[in-house]
Amino acid sequence: MNSSTPGIEPELHARRAASFGAEAAAYAEHRPDYPEKALAWALDGVKGTPERVLDLAAGTGKVSEGLLALGVAVTAVEPDAQMLGQLTKTLPAVTPLIGTAERIPLPDASVDAVVVGQAVHWFDLDRAYPEMARVLKPGGVVAALWNHDDESAAWLAELNKLIKTSMSRRWLSDYESLPEHEAFEPFEKKTFGHKQPRTAETLVATLATHSHMLVATEEEREAKLRTAREFLDRNPETASREFDLPITTTVFRAGKR
Repeated sequence: MNSSTPGIEPELHARRAASFGAEAAAYAEHRPDYPEKALAWALDGVKGTPERVLDLAAGTGKVSEGLLALGVAVTAVEPDAQMLGQLTKTLPAVTPLIGTAERIPLPDASVDAVVVGQAVHWFDLDRAYPEMARVLKPGGVVAALWNHDDESAAWLAELNKLIKTSMSRRWLSDYESLPEHEAFEPFEKKTFGHKQPRTAETLVATLATHSHMLVATEEEREAKLRTAREFLDRNPETASREFDLPITTTVFRAGKR
């Protein structure tokens, strides 16, 4: 279980995991948030009323922002100082800490929930699962969320085929469950509809923040982004106006045993 991303080589996995910091501002601007109902469902697994929540691998704070709206105190742990710096600019109410899923800088039994957005596939789960269990209080819950394109929209499915790079891989959000661990109950899975207002220009900017683009060669990245813009400019649904990018948010949650 050392790499939780099926079918991805360790060296490439590490490069992709570390690729976001240089684009922290663009990530904050262009990546979608998470629907409140998805985060609420994640926290519904807590036995009792959740008060303090860990946003693990917090990035620029997409999950933290939604958690604050639910009225909980949030601690954000993130390994990349540039990403965490972006988070603190916009979310001063969040407690920011540098750290990793494999070494969480929090005391034992200190949070009611551990929530992870768009990041469990980067973790070494053999080490991360025990750490998440350690910081959770009894009755706590771990939850992992992914936003991914809703390819029931034919134009979006076509676009994604066109822009696959040599670095593209399949993610755990495609699977029916996360790997199990003795510290947690079996994972439950639920999906939620979501959307993000985009234009052709801002959707291309969003695509440029994806790790398979960030670690591709400059030549391949520019070619794929150019292909995306050309497609969006000729596609009637996206060519001349703002449109909604259809998103499915997948949530896995499990209670601490």
